[in-house]
Amino acid sequence: MFKPLYFLLFFLIYPLFGFNQTNSNEETTQRKSNKGRIYMYWGWNRSWYTDSDIHLKGDNYDFKLSDVKARDRQTPFNVDPYFNIGRITIPQTNLRLGFFINDKIDISLGYDHMKYVMVTFQETKINGNINTGSKYDGAYQNDDIILDYDFLMFEHTDGLNYIDAEITRNDNLLELFKITHHPNKITINTLLGFGGGFLLPRSNILLLDGERYDEFHLAGYGFSAKVGLDIILYKYFFIRGEFKNGFIDMPSIRSTPHKEDNASQHFFFSQVNFCFGFTYNFTK
Repeated sequence: MFKPLYFLLFFLIYPLFGFNQTNSNEETTQRKSNKGRIYMYWGWNRSWYTDSDIHLKGDNYDFKLSDVKARDRQTPFNVDPYFNIGRITIPQTNLRLGFFINDKIDISLGYDHMKYVMVTFQETKINGNINTGSKYDGAYQNDDIILDYDFLMFEHTDGLNYIDAEITRNDNLLELFKITHHPNKITINTLLGFGGGFLLPRSNILLLDGERYDEFHLAGYGFSAKVGLDIILYKYFFIRGEFKNGFIDMPSIRSTPHKEDNASQHFFFSQVNFCFGFTYNFTK
């Protein structure tokens, strides 16, 4: 049953690579430099986070939770919301705009909309004190505690919102291995990039049955490195896959509507992205 699919795949790929040596060589030698090319993509991500210590501090409490586990939040796939521009941040989304400063190097600005959800009902260690008039009042010294909804809900589900600048090296894989191809039909690039930026989360935090806080707030910084593969089809359209690792430090997370209440944490993250986009070279 797979034979018809193999034939279909062959006939789809054949015109992109081509096997006419003369024409292919002519087109290959006429490949334009990437300098001056812009690109924009939109896609989605899956994210993972290391355990982190969360420090919460206010007028009547000051305590730290150790090695707190968290996960991302995946939205079940559907045309709506994945392709609905009005609901673009319901799934975990990636947006980026870039510009090539020479044939191999591009600089870009991006928005990684990851979601961070503390795992509820996990057991962790607590150190510090609470004096809010709740059942959790007391002094704690490396005590065990269950993180249920009565005690703490801690999420960045309207986005960790990592906004960063990146510099990326692009190497033409087909040229590197001297594979005959039509550059106006298909180009495959490997990607190696580094970036840094700031975190603008919209956190969803509910502490000790207090007031919920759910607003954007400049909370900290991050930096990251990535590898990836970029497939450009017919000069203007591309699909891209990336694997990114990074570090996030947020010393100023708003935990309630009151400015004196805040939280802090730092952790490493991994991210897998799948994106599609448009590219155009303004250099003649």
